Amino acid sequence: MERIFIMAKVAPRTLSGFMELPPKEQMKMEKMMSVLRDTYSLYGFTPLDTPVIESAEVLLAKGGGETEKQIYRFQKGESDLALRFDLTVPLAKYVAGHYSELSFPFRRYQIGKVYRGERAQRGRFREFYQADIDVIGDGKLDILNEAEIPAIIYETFTRLGLKKFKIRVNNRKLLNGFYAMNGMSEKAGEIMRTVDKLDKIGALKVKQLLIDEVKMLPDKSENVLDFMAICGTNAEVIERLELYRGMDATFDQGLDELIVVTKYLKEFGVPEENFAIDLTIARGLDYYTGTVYETEMTEHPEIGSVCSGGRYDNLAEYYTDKQLPGVGISIGLTRLFYVLNEQGLLSDEIVTAPCDALVLPMTEDLAPAVAAATALRQGGVRTQLYGEKKKFKAKIGYADKIGVPFAVLLGEDEVNEGVVSVKNMQTGEQRKMPAGDAAAYIKAALEARSRAAVILEK
Repeated sequence: MERIFIMAKVAPRTLSGFMELPPKEQMKMEKMMSVLRDTYSLYGFTPLDTPVIESAEVLLAKGGGETEKQIYRFQKGESDLALRFDLTVPLAKYVAGHYSELSFPFRRYQIGKVYRGERAQRGRFREFYQADIDVIGDGKLDILNEAEIPAIIYETFTRLGLKKFKIRVNNRKLLNGFYAMNGMSEKAGEIMRTVDKLDKIGALKVKQLLIDEVKMLPDKSENVLDFMAICGTNAEVIERLELYRGMDATFDQGLDELIVVTKYLKEFGVPEENFAIDLTIARGLDYYTGTVYETEMTEHPEIGSVCSGGRYDNLAEYYTDKQLPGVGISIGLTRLFYVLNEQGLLSDEIVTAPCDALVLPMTEDLAPAVAAATALRQGGVRTQLYGEKKKFKAKIGYADKIGVPFAVLLGEDEVNEGVVSVKNMQTGEQRKMPAGDAAAYIKAALEARSRAAVILEK
């Protein structure tokens, strides 16, 4: 007797921590990516793509710490594999492997998904897009690059439509020098990682952590927090820092670099309201060695950093003996998009329909509609040809549902007259014109919307 197996239906679901955008929102995400690509290209960065899956041995060359705990790692046959957890380690591998083919300084941008198995929570994802830029030098890299990187972020955010943001800048040498002059060098890394939590937990709790976990004396922890509390205009902060000059060579070097970066940021056209020296910025990762950056939305400080990075002296030390210093910055694009969407800051002016024009044939012979769609596409209009044999009400209902800006109607009258009827779906206005003129008409009508910023701050 033949057995019949009935397969149970599997409920469609998306894993926790993985963002799945509907088409209209995905169009806005694509627009953001387009702005980023255009801006990075404007500054002479070349695109790069690296594999999502790498050999675990290569990806975890540095190994240890939180990275190893969060990484997605799996076996395939005899291979020990892992999903990339950022775009910097794959860049290091790429530069080391292609050193002889590259021209330095090597300037690359990359927009790609990365994976971290951390606890999913509001605005934090396990799969997310990062948008990185890095400049890699061969042996040396001028301080000018450390000022240009945040200037590019200023330009990028401005083009996206953000105005209320601040790039906070510091220098790790300044911090290392301060700890050295206070006899705290051995604990510098621990102190910086603890102080990096100031924004999240406040000064009192940080002080307690310094005493309890870093094993600092209360007066030493007070010194650290007093130093971190130096604030004011950039000029006022530098004036206060000058009082420490001459006490430690590393501190002096960090101060000199901070002064140069501040000076060039102004030359790059970054207004002071959009950048500030902030001594609390340390970046948790140990490989940063010079200038470090954090970027926050000033009206939503609770969100934390949406863009961070800094200077590192040896990008590829785990892959090559070549000295490859670099400076880079990363936008947490999925996180930024989520926050903007939640705050209602994504503009509705952007065309989120899959096309600019929908051609609706209303005659048996579809040849005129095909010709009209072809003419529109040749004129640079994104065009969809409706191919279903349905009544007019269903066709125009589909146009409404997808939010297309223009419907192009072809009935018997239009075919006989050699024209098309172009209907503005927003205003209801309808005009007859030759198909060849329709493309120019539609493009002109959409010109303002094509220039609309992705982000519309209130």
